[in-house]
Amino acid sequence: MAQVTVQVNGKPYAVGCEDGQESHVRGLALLLDAKVREIAPDAGQLGETRLMLLGALMIADEVDGLNKKLAAAEAKALELTATVDEIESRAIVALDAASQKLEAIAAR
Repeated sequence: MAQVTVQVNGKPYAVGCEDGQESHVRGLALLLDAKVREIAPDAGQLGETRLMLLGALMIADEVDGLNKKLAAAEAKALELTATVDEIESRAIVALDAASQKLEAIAAR
């Protein structure tokens, strides 16, 4: 297990992670740091724990919104797939009918 030191709101934190995940953890810490720094000026004299909690809640809210958008997009994709399947079925039926008509004409 690897250990990486990240900076959030100007303070270092040692964090354990799987080997090879150090840069990913650093990136996540940068995201949290950006949120914490965004709310810190308006937060007054909140303690570090509450500031971290608010930053984490803001990120969780964004993730929740993205998950809802993803679910809606997946539902739309399923709907569009069903529509494409229906159109393909209709096209097959139409092509089959046209083929039968052409064969009948050719047989005359």
